[in-house]
Amino acid sequence: MSKMKLNPLADRVVVKPAEAEEKTKCGIILPDTAKEKPVEGTIVAAGQGKNSDTGELIKMTIKVGDKVLYGKYSGTEVTIGGEEFLIMRESDIFAIIP
Repeated sequence: MSKMKLNPLADRVVVKPAEAEEKTKCGIILPDTAKEKPVEGTIVAAGQGKNSDTGELIKMTIKVGDKVLYGKYSGTEVTIGGEEFLIMRESDIFAIIP
């Protein structure tokens, strides 16, 4: 993938979702309508953070390249250059995968 041409604001991140499973563990091929939405992805862009009520910048705890888990219906789906991404707040991310 080329350099991300999208700069999220405040505490928002751009996530490239992992590919949906094409088949079950026992080998049954799934049609598009039966595939589960992925809840895992990679951060491809991140904002600077958000300002607290006192005006102090609260920096992001995640960074570009982190693999993360997020809610099944989190974020807003966008297509950029033919690729699917999600834009969501940092608080929608549950965990960083080591």
